[in-house]
Amino acid sequence: MSEEGGGRIFFSNVRRSLEIEDEIRLTSVGVDIGSSTSHLVFSRLVLERLDNRYVVSERKVIHESEVLLTPYAGDATIDALALGRFIDRQYELGGIDSKSIDTGALILTGVAVRRSNARAIGELFAAQAGKFVSVSAGDALEATLAAFGSGACARSIRESARVMHVDIGGGTSKIAVCEAGDVVELTAADIGARIVSFDSEGRVQRIEEAGRRFAGGIGLALEIGRKPEATLLNRMIERMANRLFEVISEPKPGAEAAALLRLDPLRNERKPDVVTFSGGVAEYIYGREGRAFGDLGPQLARAVLARVKAWGPRIETSDQGIRATVVGASQYTIQVSGSTIFVAPQSVLPLRNVPVVTPNLPLEDETLAVERISQAILAALRRLDLGGGERAVALCYRWRGSATFARLDAFCRGIVAGLASGLGRGLPLILVGDGDVGGLIGIHCREETRLSNPIVSIDGIALKEFDFIDIGALLETSGAVPVVIKSLVFPTAALGRAKADTTA
Repeated sequence: MSEEGGGRIFFSNVRRSLEIEDEIRLTSVGVDIGSSTSHLVFSRLVLERLDNRYVVSERKVIHESEVLLTPYAGDATIDALALGRFIDRQYELGGIDSKSIDTGALILTGVAVRRSNARAIGELFAAQAGKFVSVSAGDALEATLAAFGSGACARSIRESARVMHVDIGGGTSKIAVCEAGDVVELTAADIGARIVSFDSEGRVQRIEEAGRRFAGGIGLALEIGRKPEATLLNRMIERMANRLFEVISEPKPGAEAAALLRLDPLRNERKPDVVTFSGGVAEYIYGREGRAFGDLGPQLARAVLARVKAWGPRIETSDQGIRATVVGASQYTIQVSGSTIFVAPQSVLPLRNVPVVTPNLPLEDETLAVERISQAILAALRRLDLGGGERAVALCYRWRGSATFARLDAFCRGIVAGLASGLGRGLPLILVGDGDVGGLIGIHCREETRLSNPIVSIDGIALKEFDFIDIGALLETSGAVPVVIKSLVFPTAALGRAKADTTA
């Protein structure tokens, strides 16, 4: 048994655990750096053994940081020094030594994702890089994270309800519709509380493009250093609320609302049973915040709440508000893949921080459809903002039925087609199954589909969406590979257990 980068590792080609602990306790940190706000959450995680993987049985928040208005050194350049001082201060306030952190998740959204910003922020955590999962969250992933982190997905299971979750942040609003614990629809729009911000005297301090667009629509001239006319500003906020409600409730938003969309519109085939909120504006919606922070938050909250109340669905309080996306804290779990794997060339290993995609693959039929398999993969990649093919992904599948040549061939051709964007860039094909056909599938991809990319095909591993994995180098003595699984942990124990029980 050894420790590497904070994760406990064990291995055996017959999948026998050498780990003697039935319970592991970890200290984790979740860090959310966004266009408008930045904050941290420190937690104690208790992991219990479930078959051959550990699952989170308890998550206790030990320190929630202050919420910082993300500091800027220039128009779109985050002040990394000021951000670093804030982060150091939060460790001090929490009484936590950075060396005691076992694991964590660094989530970057908005302008924080831009190359220069991401590099500077990454350097703040360089000493702990091996322990962290780093996620550049696009609109779809941020909407999904907010739905899970707020408890909306768990509520959809608990209440057997269709739950719409609305995350209203500083620059954008993300909407996700949850059923039976999953996000079934999502979208995002350029509507947020800080598209215009003000100094302590009420003078305009910063204007985003969306702010200029809304102001121009009602004839409001916004100028840096000048106070806007109050009546026109209120009209602008009402217009913002109207457009957001249109996105939330209409299957075909009008031209103005459609122009604000950052993703495809919701289908809105039926009204949700419940609506919940998160993001900074949610703190005003739920009456948890009374202070103003030089933006449109309080007025926008009142306007949006009035429209949703009139719409009719039940409004419930979310488990998390402004911290919904930061509850993701990286969890280490360990599994092993041994006797039926395929790795070529061996030099492709080790692999670190590979995001997992879990498409809903149609594998029940005796005859498998190549196009249906590829389309399911593409849908899963889009959902997690991985469709561009810029980074390798680990495709998780649950094999069903016999492993005949025809079925293997259709499956392999379907996954190669679905992952064509990344494979075309020379990225490795990484396949993870829960059965014992990993070796057959890897060989088929190499020999029959003539795929020249590096191939890693392992099995006997249980994964779920939001997992990231490290795959270690082959062990000469056993032919096994150690697999470290790092999961984004959401705050609802019941949901965590339900998901784990279905994948273990």
